[in-house]
Amino acid sequence: MDQGINNKPTSSGHNIEIMCPHKQGLLYVVPSENNWVCSKDTIHAHAIAGFFNDINQLNDPRIEALTQKWGIYYRSTKSQSTEE
Repeated sequence: MDQGINNKPTSSGHNIEIMCPHKQGLLYVVPSENNWVCSKDTIHAHAIAGFFNDINQLNDPRIEALTQKWGIYYRSTKSQSTEE
């Protein structure tokens, strides 16, 4: 596995490899009731954006603490398809 973030499409979805010298992991994205609307090529982007959007809407102080701890923040933006 190369360092960084590597998307690897599979027959059932996407495996997203995340690796640096200090931490590594594998994120699996598979079809579900909320990500079926996207093509197989973009299902992982739809699922991850939806997941983080839902996480933000929880307004949970524990989640806010984790975002500050790791320096990971998410905000929804308008897509080109919704602007047209």
